[in-house]
Amino acid sequence: MPRGRPSRATVYARLDEAIKDLHERFGGLPTPVESVGIWDELWHQEAHHSTALEGNTLVLRQVRLLLDEGRAVGSGELREYTEVTGYADAARWVYGQALEPGDWSTGDLVCLQEVRSIHHRVMSPVWSVAPHPQAEDGESPGSFRRHDIRPFAQGTTPPPWPEVPSRMRDWVDLVNTTRDLNDRPFPEILAEIHNLFEQIHPFLDGNGRTGRLLLNLVLVRRGCPPAIIHKNQRLAHLAAMHKADNGDHGPLGELIARAVTDNLNRFVVPAVAGPSQLVPLASLVGSASGISANALRVAALRGRLRARRAPNGSWLSSRQWVEEYLDSRQKHT
Repeated sequence: MPRGRPSRATVYARLDEAIKDLHERFGGLPTPVESVGIWDELWHQEAHHSTALEGNTLVLRQVRLLLDEGRAVGSGELREYTEVTGYADAARWVYGQALEPGDWSTGDLVCLQEVRSIHHRVMSPVWSVAPHPQAEDGESPGSFRRHDIRPFAQGTTPPPWPEVPSRMRDWVDLVNTTRDLNDRPFPEILAEIHNLFEQIHPFLDGNGRTGRLLLNLVLVRRGCPPAIIHKNQRLAHLAAMHKADNGDHGPLGELIARAVTDNLNRFVVPAVAGPSQLVPLASLVGSASGISANALRVAALRGRLRARRAPNGSWLSSRQWVEEYLDSRQKHT
């Protein structure tokens, strides 16, 4: 029988197992100083996809050149380049702040000063060339809005602007009480706090980008890689947010869980695992000369690739075993 899409419960279980494995076998999430390559690739991907979700048209190659070499390649508007550089600066700050917080950090998952600081870093570059046309003096980057926001397309209405400071203090308190909650799946707790931030919409502009960075600040502080919602998932993300507006956090939780697991398997585990350590097949694609994870799974099913099946049904192998399999294929061609 063909394999169906795994259930939401399976997605959550696989994430739990992957995070537990990361900490028990590989020593946890490495810092940006220890593993520059891992975080740089996450940085490129996140800056590209998160700004693309908001309509930025720069492609990944342009983003890499802009961030690595300072080269603004292409015919994009100046605003688009500043959107990327602002987001990238904020993302890099989030990664470092999450793992090695500054002296002013409270020790909680999030503090209000971090919320403001992230928004200031995200929006300052673009604000310098294209400020919001309705912004008052007190609504610069890092400052809460002093305007009411129209209802969203799906019907949700952000609170009146005088309520924003108290609502954000409540939001920070809610985030910090989730550290020890075990009564619900962790991804659905993340979905709730992420969705609530967007409902409050505390800033005049840049709430989506700031909200995704705050989600990643919480994730990294919980020992997980950041979640990157890809631009081709925009409609799925919007639909999941709409369901969360109505109290169903499952679809958004599943989207977040898949994003975290994907980054863990694609970027983190391949860099920290030794050649003989067993890891998911998705973590071995980069070392397999372009071969896909599905091709490795088929080889494992046919007994051609040395692999073991985990209790959750996924296949595990090692770089060493994949190299042996590739060598044997070449000998028979």
